[in-house]
Amino acid sequence: MQARTHHWDAASGEALHPAGREALLAALDKGYADPRRLHGSGRAARLLLDNAREVTASCLGVRADEVSFTASGTEAVHRGLLGLVTGRVRDGASVVRTAVEHSSVRHALDWRGTPQVEVPVDRDGRVDPDDVRSAVGSADGGAAVVAVQSANHEVGTLQPVAEIAAAVPDVPIFVSVAASAGRLPLPSGWSVAAASAHKWGGPAGLGLLLVRKGARWRNAFPADDRIDERVSGFENVPAALAAAAALQAVVAERDEVGRAQAALLDRIRAAVATLPDVEVVGHPHARLPHVLTFSCLYVDGEALVTELDRHGFGVASGSACTASTLAPSHVLEAMGVLTHGNVRLGLPWPTADHPMAAVEAEVDRFLALLPEVLVELRGRIGL
Repeated sequence: MQARTHHWDAASGEALHPAGREALLAALDKGYADPRRLHGSGRAARLLLDNAREVTASCLGVRADEVSFTASGTEAVHRGLLGLVTGRVRDGASVVRTAVEHSSVRHALDWRGTPQVEVPVDRDGRVDPDDVRSAVGSADGGAAVVAVQSANHEVGTLQPVAEIAAAVPDVPIFVSVAASAGRLPLPSGWSVAAASAHKWGGPAGLGLLLVRKGARWRNAFPADDRIDERVSGFENVPAALAAAAALQAVVAERDEVGRAQAALLDRIRAAVATLPDVEVVGHPHARLPHVLTFSCLYVDGEALVTELDRHGFGVASGSACTASTLAPSHVLEAMGVLTHGNVRLGLPWPTADHPMAAVEAEVDRFLALLPEVLVELRGRIGL
């Protein structure tokens, strides 16, 4: 029988935070109108949208006029990155990016036909600022932008964004903070950033675009006559308010929750590392507090995910965005680590209905279960 599933894939997306759910339900009745209109319901919607922007800015330490809401995190990446490239056409032709960037970065640049200079990472998935400096110096036609994520969505490794910005002071930094926003403070040194609300427990289908005041960003897509000139389409006011409420709740607890989750992952990391033919990947210390990835030799990743799900643990395998294609993860390949039999754990944010004590109990059961599952799967192929 299928066991009750514990969602251990928070790196792909969290359940809607209770604070976000409450705000969403309230806003559905008041935030339906066009916030550009001057009638009462329009003014009410505009007030909610402005409030969402103010709260989000306060949580992230940015200005309210630097915050834009998009239809997804992917759209935020596309608009943010290509807008920065457009604003820098006279300064450079190429984009320098790390080898482990999210696929949305590469897809956006391929679509525009922008030359790309790929910077390698070490075995922990971390890029060296000196390598970025060298890549900028060798970029064909000059470097317009450097694209670097704050943290890797597959292995949790944090990137030295501030150090990279210091190494290339004349080139603006585009940073995807999708994996870390809410859980960690934003790094310094960036000009444009992108995030996705469902990663911190906001509603799915809402992205966040942050454009620093003074950044040379130009809209690379058709303009629209909405409130925010950086985006297009009718604003999803209830979702924006729900995302802001969830972010505010998460930021208020992140230090305490982060310490607790990091301690649990240290336990898992130490136990998994003792298993035969298992490799724990990602930086041991400079990492997200809730993400852990390991690879198992002689085991098919999809079979491992299926078996763990049958026992009640919903985890991810392979690339965070291409697992459905069964293609090897470009992140793991770039790191030079084992790409098969890969599992990514993303511990969920605790709530009143699912407190940290419950997660701790789940960890105990997972550590008891995993060796049995590996023996079972390897036994199927005669090992």
